[in-house]
Amino acid sequence: MIALSLAEIAAIVGGQPHDIPDPAVHVTGPVVYDSRKVEAGSLFAAFAGERVDGHDYARGAVEAGAVAVLATRPVGVPAIVVDDVVQALGALARTVVERLGATAVALTGSAGKTSTKDLIAQLLQRKGPTIWPEGNLNNEIGLPVTALRAVEDTRYLVLEMGARYIGDIRYLTGLVPPRIGLVLNVGTAHIGEFGGREQIAQAKGEMVESLPSAADGGVAVLNADDPLVRAMTSRTTARTVLFGESDEADVRAENVRLTATGQAAFRLRTPSGCSDVSLRLYGEHHVSNALAAAAVAHELGMSVDEIAVALSEAGTLSRWRMEVTERSDGVTIVNDAYNANPESMKAALRALAAMGGASRATGGRTWAVLGPMAELGDESLAEHDAVGRLAVRLNVSKLVAVGGREASWLQLGAYNEGSWGEESVHVSDAQAAVDLLRSELRPGDVVLVKASRSAGIERVALALLENATEGEVAGR
Repeated sequence: MIALSLAEIAAIVGGQPHDIPDPAVHVTGPVVYDSRKVEAGSLFAAFAGERVDGHDYARGAVEAGAVAVLATRPVGVPAIVVDDVVQALGALARTVVERLGATAVALTGSAGKTSTKDLIAQLLQRKGPTIWPEGNLNNEIGLPVTALRAVEDTRYLVLEMGARYIGDIRYLTGLVPPRIGLVLNVGTAHIGEFGGREQIAQAKGEMVESLPSAADGGVAVLNADDPLVRAMTSRTTARTVLFGESDEADVRAENVRLTATGQAAFRLRTPSGCSDVSLRLYGEHHVSNALAAAAVAHELGMSVDEIAVALSEAGTLSRWRMEVTERSDGVTIVNDAYNANPESMKAALRALAAMGGASRATGGRTWAVLGPMAELGDESLAEHDAVGRLAVRLNVSKLVAVGGREASWLQLGAYNEGSWGEESVHVSDAQAAVDLLRSELRPGDVVLVKASRSAGIERVALALLENATEGEVAGR
């Protein structure tokens, strides 16, 4: 964070200093809400959660090097006491960003946010110092914490914004107003909360409504291939840039193809020229993510050749997103277990099918180890059924459905699509899946592991990778 004194911070957040010997002391380290991540000069934000109260860790945070605690009550160590720590963080982030003058790029969408954010970050850091979220810190806590990592020489802020309700993105854009706003797609993630795709589109469109006008430099980057996103052009006064495979897209992909290993290559066309891209990332769905990143980078002055080189060299920055590891015995594990929704689940299955093409020639098989997708409401049965059916249509060799009711729906979909033999199996939990796989995997097999974060299915991938070395990880 840019250096601010405790007195300045108290004034910004409207807080009261408690047990602070010297209000002129500056916060020179990051703002953190996990006491294990405290560094010298940090400000520790104490949140009272359902199971853990950060106030209980205040003393330990100060002993570890934090200069003060942002809290809702006195904690016996230097603290700035506020009514609401979340609102205080937001106010602090808004002030810091205003003082910096860095270009803020914000993105949202139902699927692909984190992967696209990582691509944009890897492109823009070639132009100058860039801050982006670790993982998917995209809510009212994660976004200001990310923005507060900016320092005096930061040129670009890349921010991911998630939404569970109407108004969420409007709130986040109020904390860190973007100059460039990107909407990737409108799918079915969180459809249980929103009630329908039109309501999701309403929420995602708050991004473009927040942008400055075209005369003031605002740019809305929209997916030309998604009708609900493209329709958002009417909701903004910013200049609109379209990306996609549509002929009408300003930044588009031509001659898209997949390699034998399931990585996409294409011809990138922009208003300033063309260049070839060969992605290290796995799955054709990353083409759209790459085009979105290319459109942002092009708006910020990168040449088409610079963009193509950067995209071709980009890897994964966030854990458990199509993280591909080849074990020494020839088994490949694809850990995409961080989260899942119907769109990302189907994209991962298509990537698995593509990756398995080469292995089948030598007797290898494809395994889809899938768990539940959360927050789908009344659409849950139909969406899980559809994923199970798609696994069969893609000729996935083995479907392992992990968990309870939703997993049974995955298997039901596979069964109804014609998977009547041993091609699909329903197991109760992650350990049962591990036991099954350990007994049956053989060289050349490719295993996809994916579910919503709440399912904890990454335990399957981690167990299967216990003896894999860091050097075996691909796409990094």
